[in-house]
Amino acid sequence: MLPRVRFKPIRRRTNSSIFIHQSKYSTNPLLEDRKTQSPLQELDFHCYLRDICSRECKKIQSRQVIDQMPERLKLSLKTAKAVHSQSFKIGLSAHCNLENSILDLYAKCGNVGYAEKVFLHLQVRDESAWNSIMNMNSRKGSFKDVVDYFLSMRCSGVIGDQFSFAMVLSACAKLMNLELGEQLHCVVMKMGLEAGNYCQGALIDMYVKCGCLEFATRIFDGAVNPDRVSWTAMISGFSQAGLTTKAIEIFEKMQEFGHIPDNVVSVTILSACVGQGRLEDACRLFSQMPEPSSIAWNVMISGHVKGGFEAKAIEFFKNMVKSGIEPTRSTLGSVFCAIAAVANHKYGLQVHSWAIKKGLDTNVYAGSSLLNMYAKCQRMEAAKAVFDGLEEKNDVLWNALLGGYAQNGHAREVLELFVNMKVMGFQPDEYTYTSVLSACACLQNIDIGRQVHTIIIKNEIGANLFVQNALVDMYAKCGALFNARKLFERIRNRDNVSWNAIIVGYVQEDDEKEAFFMFRRMMIEGNIAPDEVSLASIVGATASLQDLCKGRQVHCFLVKYGLENGRYAGSSLIDMYCKCGVVEDATLVFSHLPEKSVVGMNALISGHAQSSLHAAVNIFKNMSCYGLKPSEVTFATLLESCSGEPNLNFGKQIHCSIIKLGLSYSDEFLAVSLLGMYMSAHRNNDAINLFSELRHPKSTVLWTVLISGNAQNDCGEEALLWYQEMRAHNALPDQATFASVLRACSILASLQDGSKIHSLVFRIGYDKDELTGSALLDMYAKCGDMESSSQVFNEMISRKDVISWNSMIVGYAKNGYAESALEIFDEMRRLNVKPDEVTFLGVLTACSHAGKVSEGRVFYEEMIVRYGIKPRVDHCACMVDLFGRWGFLGEAESFINNMGFEPDSMIWATYLSSCRLHGDDVRGRHAAEKLIELDPQNSSPYVLLSSIHAASGNWDGVNRVREKMIEKGVKKFAGSRSDYTGMLVKKPNLREMEKKRKLVAPDGITRTLGIKNVSRSGLKVDIVQRRNFVQHLVPTLTLTLEHLVSYICLCCVLFHMYALNLLKNQ
Repeated sequence: MLPRVRFKPIRRRTNSSIFIHQSKYSTNPLLEDRKTQSPLQELDFHCYLRDICSRECKKIQSRQVIDQMPERLKLSLKTAKAVHSQSFKIGLSAHCNLENSILDLYAKCGNVGYAEKVFLHLQVRDESAWNSIMNMNSRKGSFKDVVDYFLSMRCSGVIGDQFSFAMVLSACAKLMNLELGEQLHCVVMKMGLEAGNYCQGALIDMYVKCGCLEFATRIFDGAVNPDRVSWTAMISGFSQAGLTTKAIEIFEKMQEFGHIPDNVVSVTILSACVGQGRLEDACRLFSQMPEPSSIAWNVMISGHVKGGFEAKAIEFFKNMVKSGIEPTRSTLGSVFCAIAAVANHKYGLQVHSWAIKKGLDTNVYAGSSLLNMYAKCQRMEAAKAVFDGLEEKNDVLWNALLGGYAQNGHAREVLELFVNMKVMGFQPDEYTYTSVLSACACLQNIDIGRQVHTIIIKNEIGANLFVQNALVDMYAKCGALFNARKLFERIRNRDNVSWNAIIVGYVQEDDEKEAFFMFRRMMIEGNIAPDEVSLASIVGATASLQDLCKGRQVHCFLVKYGLENGRYAGSSLIDMYCKCGVVEDATLVFSHLPEKSVVGMNALISGHAQSSLHAAVNIFKNMSCYGLKPSEVTFATLLESCSGEPNLNFGKQIHCSIIKLGLSYSDEFLAVSLLGMYMSAHRNNDAINLFSELRHPKSTVLWTVLISGNAQNDCGEEALLWYQEMRAHNALPDQATFASVLRACSILASLQDGSKIHSLVFRIGYDKDELTGSALLDMYAKCGDMESSSQVFNEMISRKDVISWNSMIVGYAKNGYAESALEIFDEMRRLNVKPDEVTFLGVLTACSHAGKVSEGRVFYEEMIVRYGIKPRVDHCACMVDLFGRWGFLGEAESFINNMGFEPDSMIWATYLSSCRLHGDDVRGRHAAEKLIELDPQNSSPYVLLSSIHAASGNWDGVNRVREKMIEKGVKKFAGSRSDYTGMLVKKPNLREMEKKRKLVAPDGITRTLGIKNVSRSGLKVDIVQRRNFVQHLVPTLTLTLEHLVSYICLCCVLFHMYALNLLKNQ
């Protein structure tokens, strides 16, 4: 039995009979056994079979192959087989028209095998048969076969009609065969078919796709009434060639001629406008479309996202949903990218919920877009939840999650995911290794970076440009610039990222000279125009050097390349001008920015805060005038400028503003800034209260800030207690934490606690870190254990920075090992390590302790002339101490008068102590008077002046000093002492002081007196400490003559013994 066939009533007139068949869904009686039916003429039956074929062909609208066909197409194929079979039974298989109809039906059903068999068995192949077989091959994409069939047709003597030529010209267009197309054009012209719409449209399309717009334009201009195919071909051709203006002209002319553009033409012209960045033209044309399709909406949304108008893209998406057009996965991908750019987390959640309802969130494309959106919104917990909720995971999703963690600075999570990815059996690619290397750069863990580099070499993907750039960036950020430069030189096709990585590396390592060299080399050798990143980095280098001249030159480069209005370039210029002290130019740069951003405003606030907090506050208040809302960075910048007790009230006001905006405890960055502000103002209790209100679990950074703040405020015991509390909460300390704890041990001079921390640092593996190593050096030095300090220093083979060298020099100097300190300084210069202010402070201290006056002069001049270091107050105090300690009081006075700035209380106190030491009454009175002018309520100058008068036997002077103290209301509290080193006032216990005086004396004195077995953690004080030690013996209760004489005598004995010891050692 044949399948049931739907057909309309068919009327055929034969002789005088009319046969009408009206069965809607019944087996056609004409296709059953002819013996049981009424007799029919052969022509009637043939016409009926052709009618079935024709109607079934009209139903076919799909070009899919047989195994993917819809039910309608499968039924049509069954009908074709049934008709074909029945035609054989009744002997009509050789009828030409019927065979062509069956061939056409097979061709449109996509059954290539049956169609070709029918075509090969045709006795007579006319134009219809050839067209059917060519059309079938064209639909399945076999354009070469179309050409072959056309040539065979011509060889068989069949000329072909306009449909034949149209199909073969379309095949030439697909094959980009311009030569054959031109030959066919000649044949078409000879046959007079050029004026036909089919051939005309095919010729235009062929020339357009072969890139010959000139010939296509000639044919199009010569057309009397071009059809829609010709218009579409011309618009598409000019659009693909980038001639958007011409494409728009043709599109508008098409409408003038009365042709209504279909979706294909509209989408083509929209894509052309969007591709050329002509979003205004695209919006105008889009508004003229009566019913835009989903593809047109997608073009507009994706175009605005690529053009940087993300807010407009979101608006298009909202209008698309309102108009009733169902968004696709492609739409959601673009929308999620737009939401990620504007970081609108709340709207992203809404769209995500809508996608879940529609079931559009389950595929890889939507999943990766969601991951990217949550990553850009800094919601990695939500991104991880999306990733875990996807049943099928592939390399794209893994890379999206790894990239998100890397962008947000979660370096440890990146490494953990990388390990899990390999365990799950996924093969990392170049994008995976790029994220992993970025994590290594963020952690500055060069050891793991080298391991990843080894894996990359084994997997033979080291030649990939993305991987090479990531390797250069990793080595540069880890401080291994030699390795970074070596890899950089091996890159053959360097791009902007390659140059930027090496330039930024040199800038971060404060090697501005090499950074400028690489920038010039990029301009000369690279043949690459600098982008915003490279120029912003060079601007940062000029800001570090405070070189205004070079900064202006780079500014000219930015203007030349049209990058001065970029977000990063603009903020870098503002920062550069502020650091160079030209705040007016920074304000001018900001005022000329076309779009005022929070980044630029933050840079301006930071620049003004360096000189005037009031100006920074005014800029902060004016943010609302530009329609800008302060970010976390804005508040952090202001809080940083509010450091110190004088600005505490304003800092509290900022804290209130942060609470009003709901940012106080939700953002760790702000919490760190607030804790730092309170700690810098010595408000430890306020900082602790804030810390207790923060949510649990608290991060390592928060614990570290609290510990570091206590250590900086000289609250060593509290710092150690908070460290123990941190460990009790299972928070893992990092390098900064250990550095702060070691600082607390240094304050307490607790060698035992410091050694325990050192053991833990060694077990964790942080002993190779520069920050921790420098803290260990400083701790051992301040605890007097120079042997352990030297051992730590020697183990720092390739990681010795200027801080490490300074720790050793200052440590040796303060512990009385002046020669060792100077030897370390000579070694430092031999290794071309550039000394800084702290280095020379230690060197001058060593010279002062060792009595190397001439060497001290040379080092001081070298500091100024050779290294360009401007002397600070503490440097000058060291020089005054150097001259005064060894009897050069006249030179010390001359040095004070020629310093170039007014001496402060520290310098006058140092000079006064030297005058007292050498009994210079005249100079001592002058120094005391200057010191009293600067600090009239401090009792120390009066006591020192009294000591000078008493030593010279000027008891009237002693009485005058006492009367002056009474007159000004200055009181000397019992057992207290004030110094001028910026430290807190200490109140030593007199009994403990006397015990220390008897049992523990300075090094030189202990050796002179023959004291042995002094503990390494005992009191190893330097000459300054010896001076303070003697100052403790100054009478503090009453200024009676007996006290003065006894203590002065004791001071003289101690210094006499120390001088003998020095002569013996020399």
